[in-house]
Amino acid sequence: MIDAAASDALTLPASELARLDARFPARDVAVGGGAVVSVRECGQGPAIVCLHGIGSGAASWIDTAALLAPLARVIAWDAPGYGASTPLEADSPAAADYAARLGALLDALEIDSCVLVGHSLGAITAASAARGDSRIRRLVLVSPAIGYGAPARAEARAKVRTERLATLDELGIAGMAAKRSGRLVSDRATDHARQWVRWNMARLNDRGYRQAIELLCNADLLSDLPPPMPVRVACGALDVVTPPAACEEVARKCGVRLELVDDAGHAGYVEQPQAVAKLLRESLAG
Repeated sequence: MIDAAASDALTLPASELARLDARFPARDVAVGGGAVVSVRECGQGPAIVCLHGIGSGAASWIDTAALLAPLARVIAWDAPGYGASTPLEADSPAAADYAARLGALLDALEIDSCVLVGHSLGAITAASAARGDSRIRRLVLVSPAIGYGAPARAEARAKVRTERLATLDELGIAGMAAKRSGRLVSDRATDHARQWVRWNMARLNDRGYRQAIELLCNADLLSDLPPPMPVRVACGALDVVTPPAACEEVARKCGVRLELVDDAGHAGYVEQPQAVAKLLRESLAG
């Protein structure tokens, strides 16, 4: 349980909620089989599709999306089991399962070409989707999570699964948001950024989060990267969750240099939306 003061800290000011609804509204998109994907969307033009990390949601992209809206159609999903999005059927879904749901969303939205952006755990889905979907013309991985599925990471995999599930069982969603969300931003983060990461984490769903833990534990991004295609890899210079050294390994595997986002932790696009929007504008232009 968390006290009233901590609970209040998990809310957003009414002005921010109104801004979210006005500038980046949510809607449910039917994707077949009775499933829906909740998306937030703004702007017009070539499509940029944004995938959030394990402790976040579509709304986290609002500030980056607002900067891109004059020149792009920005779409952010709530991953399966997040927000109002239908969970996947398996208790332990694979990256390909999330990628298939993303493909169904692109079908439903009639998107024939896009820049796909994956943050943290979203990078695992993004890379898997890019392997077999020609509509994805460019891939941007921001603070990518590598996952623990490689055989050499078996010990770490067991430890991470146990710790993540124990934390969820002990603290619950609200408790995690109150006590753990600060790790997603740097010490230099504004109160605005801290509010948003706490609020997004507080809105997680138990089943969707448990499925995402299994994805994190079983995926191996380095073995699932797509064939040669335009890719950019970025990381917050102050990221302690997927630190620059780990992201450098992903960039090297992709044959590109790692791009650092100054004064940013793990949720770099929340903390420094101008810098990430600039990167995505350049990716859109090619």
